[in-house]
Amino acid sequence: MDSLGYNCFVDKDKMDAAIQDLGPKELNWTELQELKQLAREGFWAQSHTLRRKVYQRLIRDIPCRTVTPDASVYSDIVGKIVGKHSSSSLPLPEFVDNTQVPNYCLNARGEGAVRKILLCIANQFPDISFCPALPAVVALLLHYSIDEAECFEKACRILACNDPSKKLIDQSFLAFESSCMTFGDLVNKYCQAAHKLMVAVSEDVLQVYSDWQRWLFGELPLNYFARVFDVFLVEGYKVLYRVALAILKFFHKVRAGQPLESDNVKQDIRMFVKDIAKTVSPEKLLEKAFAIRLFSRKEIHLLQMANEKALKQKGITVKQKRQFVHLAVHAENFHSEIVSVKEMRDIWSWVPERFALCQPLLLFSSLQHGYSLTRFFFQCEGHEPTLLLIKTTQKEVCGAYLSTDWSERNKFGAKLSFFGTGECFVFRLQPEVQRYEWVVIKHPELTKPASFMSSETSTPSPLSHSVPSDPADRLSPFLAARHFNLPSKTASMFMAGGSDCLIIGGGGGQALYIDGDLNRGRTGHCDTFNNQPLCSENFLIAAVEAWGFQDPDTQ
Repeated sequence: MDSLGYNCFVDKDKMDAAIQDLGPKELNWTELQELKQLAREGFWAQSHTLRRKVYQRLIRDIPCRTVTPDASVYSDIVGKIVGKHSSSSLPLPEFVDNTQVPNYCLNARGEGAVRKILLCIANQFPDISFCPALPAVVALLLHYSIDEAECFEKACRILACNDPSKKLIDQSFLAFESSCMTFGDLVNKYCQAAHKLMVAVSEDVLQVYSDWQRWLFGELPLNYFARVFDVFLVEGYKVLYRVALAILKFFHKVRAGQPLESDNVKQDIRMFVKDIAKTVSPEKLLEKAFAIRLFSRKEIHLLQMANEKALKQKGITVKQKRQFVHLAVHAENFHSEIVSVKEMRDIWSWVPERFALCQPLLLFSSLQHGYSLTRFFFQCEGHEPTLLLIKTTQKEVCGAYLSTDWSERNKFGAKLSFFGTGECFVFRLQPEVQRYEWVVIKHPELTKPASFMSSETSTPSPLSHSVPSDPADRLSPFLAARHFNLPSKTASMFMAGGSDCLIIGGGGGQALYIDGDLNRGRTGHCDTFNNQPLCSENFLIAAVEAWGFQDPDTQ
């Protein structure tokens, strides 16, 4: 490598224009916390030589499988795999899913080298079935490697990471798809204005969110992607979610109120990311990303597991066409006395991703089944989650998404006790639309993650369940109060029911209270959702409906 640290794979003129090589050449290795700060601040971002040294050290420290292909393996196999083919005409492995190799200021030799390395990785990792992020990773690493063999070794170490707490790159369609669903959940939680825009302008909001990794691994310009990758190597997968959420926030800020440039919002976001330098600097992008107050890595991991489990239950483990979220509520099959098809579609866009592909199933209607809370519970038991809709005699409409089977109330005998999870939320539709989520989602500073206790040593609270032995059954982070050290039990009063009343939300008041005859109700501020009254504070009920979520495959 020459004095500027560039190698023979890089177009020096383009590289100089993209990233000026002006930074420090040395870095004394520091504690992780200090290294995180240096990565976020871009300490080595302006030094090609120093970035290469840092990447070498960070990737070398990744815990890997006992047998991981190294540079010598590449030297042994590359000739056999490539043969006499021209590097530029080499086919890409199927697992990259037709993803093109980003140019990233590589010359023709560099682009051919990326193809060779990808084919050798496919040879050594036959278990990789879906990994569209890999071409971008290899193309970037090639800048900061002495030769192809060293780049191959670095990529292999990233792929062979065996630390269960350190997720790096999705390598199967199941992992990729569950990551997309998790990103959709995070958008729904933390970028509600952008989510509302996506639902309004997109025929298929799930497909828009399934593109989130492409924004990072392909569309971002080199100097942006390299900054993201700097932090990613230090902090892990959660960084990717943060940056993608920040991109969506900036897209919404720029495009809100403006006509989109095409009929395809997915393409509009790609073009926005490709030209992101017109809008925001790499520093501002990362600043926005780390200003988003996400839950911890552990909670996000649990959400990922929940989505993966839901995909497995639906039999979605290999690539196939996804259904449109808007088509989950079919106009010809849907009838409600309380909400329109459009209103139901709006509600459907709020529910967790793993249920968004389900069809609404009417479980209870007061106009069909009578005004009886006992009959309401009878019709709803065995269904999880459920959606409660209420129409008042003043034509106000409100309701709640309830994450837990109403049969849970029977575990407490005659005592009225709260249960449910933090995925519950309450809302109003008429006269205006407003959703109120668990207060911890909006204010994570109220709590910190609690360590999981074994069922033998923990004492279950009447407000939560004991911890299941199977981590996959814990579902998502937003769900269980047991995952958090809460300042008071009122923050986890999600749902309760007895023979004479139904209550949603508690602490200082109730978001919804309905009497046993489904005749009268009241609403007010409560600690659980920090909500305003959902309708007139004391109201008379005109109609009540409960809806379940039916898997399309079971119809």
